[in-house]
Amino acid sequence: MIIQHQTVKYEIIPLSPLSKHRLSMLKRKTLVLDLDETLIHSHHDGVIRQTVKPGTPPDFVLKVNIDRHPVRFFVHKRPHVDYFLEVVSQWYDLVVFTASMEIYGAAVADKLDNNRGILNRRYYRQHCHLAMGSYTKELAEICKDLSSIFILDNSPVAYKHYPGNQSTCSCIIQCEIDHVI
Repeated sequence: MIIQHQTVKYEIIPLSPLSKHRLSMLKRKTLVLDLDETLIHSHHDGVIRQTVKPGTPPDFVLKVNIDRHPVRFFVHKRPHVDYFLEVVSQWYDLVVFTASMEIYGAAVADKLDNNRGILNRRYYRQHCHLAMGSYTKELAEICKDLSSIFILDNSPVAYKHYPGNQSTCSCIIQCEIDHVI
């Protein structure tokens, strides 16, 4: 049985002149976005994960060398993630912060950015703090003014040192996204 997937296209409605003016008067806040399980789902050769319906083709396949071994990652974008990034990039400075290795995280971020220049700031595993087997993201690496940052991440451990910076809507968004997939 062949399953055909159709891409949903959205019209990106530009901000009104009044909204643009109001935004220009404010200091832009920074939205820190996690990759795995927040913007995308992925698995590598030989590992099957039930985060995506069986038979769903990946949006793209990445081939990276890890410790001189080629590894293929099958990446599934969250539904409507391209639209989400396009819209929120008008309001926030977007930062990708993943606890994944840079060679993988950079390749995923490049694909999600798609030459739009909206995911230029990136932080990886080496910018995290490792404690008791878990990586915590150091938001102070991004900006010393923590009042101008909030993070959207599926893992509470990732931002446990910054409880005031988590998005209160992240759980709602995550649940809604999980329901769609």
